[in-house]
Amino acid sequence: MLLIKNGMIHDMIRKEPYEADLLINGSKIEAIGRDLSAEGIAEVIDADGLDVRPGFVDAHSHLGLDLYGIGYEGNDYNEMTNAVCPELRGIDSFNPMDKAVPMAAAGGVTCVATGPGSANVLGGTFFAVKTFGVRVDDMVVRDPVAMKCAFGENPKRVYKDKSVSARMTVAARLREMLYKTREYDAKIETADGDISKMPAFNMQLEALLPVIRGELPLKAHAHQANDILTAIRIAKEFDVKLTLEHCTEGHLIADDLAKEGYMCAVGPTLTHATKWELQNKSWITPGILAEKGCHVSIITDAPVIPEYHLPLCAALAVKAGMDEWEALKAITINPAEHLGIADRVGTLEAGKDADILLMNGSPLAVETEIRAVFINGKRVK
Repeated sequence: MLLIKNGMIHDMIRKEPYEADLLINGSKIEAIGRDLSAEGIAEVIDADGLDVRPGFVDAHSHLGLDLYGIGYEGNDYNEMTNAVCPELRGIDSFNPMDKAVPMAAAGGVTCVATGPGSANVLGGTFFAVKTFGVRVDDMVVRDPVAMKCAFGENPKRVYKDKSVSARMTVAARLREMLYKTREYDAKIETADGDISKMPAFNMQLEALLPVIRGELPLKAHAHQANDILTAIRIAKEFDVKLTLEHCTEGHLIADDLAKEGYMCAVGPTLTHATKWELQNKSWITPGILAEKGCHVSIITDAPVIPEYHLPLCAALAVKAGMDEWEALKAITINPAEHLGIADRVGTLEAGKDADILLMNGSPLAVETEIRAVFINGKRVK
């Protein structure tokens, strides 16, 4: 057991911090309170003068699947031979030995969602994983967390000479797969366990069954406002769950997004507008969406932005007008809720994973140092 004493607790449940002790038992937080007894505790850390915060969470990255700068041999996050490949699983490409993984942990990012890129109309499943370990099976928080789909320029560019060259084609291919899956599911239900009446096994449709049954959201890559609204249109048409990823032009339709109520993951913003659909990229986007009442996470899309710059992205959003509390939520509890793992991470509470940061100031200040990082109760920095 480990006792962290005298720290200023920022639990991300209440706005105001408070001085207290935090007891870790194995991989979990056992208790938070004043004057917890150190008797029988294996290790005691005096955090006097330090902030105690939950580890940061990134709702959208490709960490461990794209070893930046290595080229083809390091790129395992896009299948480039088929525009539709929902059967793929991001976990099968994840490399815990990617140097960016421990760098993320050292920067305070203790849990990320990672998975396929945006080359495909349907690219496969994302999963949530801790940023410490040598075997991905032991690092997983939840697999899967979402089914990746993509709208806009990326599938158009990658498959323009093969099967997709317009936005309406992207939408049509997604609809086609959802229609087929709905029919496949109906046949399974009608068979009622009779193998002779079951439809022929189809791995792609099997992968989409949790989506059509409302058990797994579509994770929709959409930058332009029209692409965002197309994703919503299709989600409503098939009554499936949806999260909106990137939302570059979200501030242009903020009232609509607030009314619709889908969770928004905003970013990566710390980059150039490298393609047409990013022309309206701005740091004001997360703040405007949050002010309108949207559920907002800030993302890196790593390695587009290195994971350890996640709190910097939140700070730049604040500089552009975002409320500080909302910005802190956008890198802790909001992404945890976005991914459906808020029972494990995102706040400091008894029973949750002991993913804990000790810092000498606010993560929104560039001069702040992270003095210690714990993941599942184990000190990794």
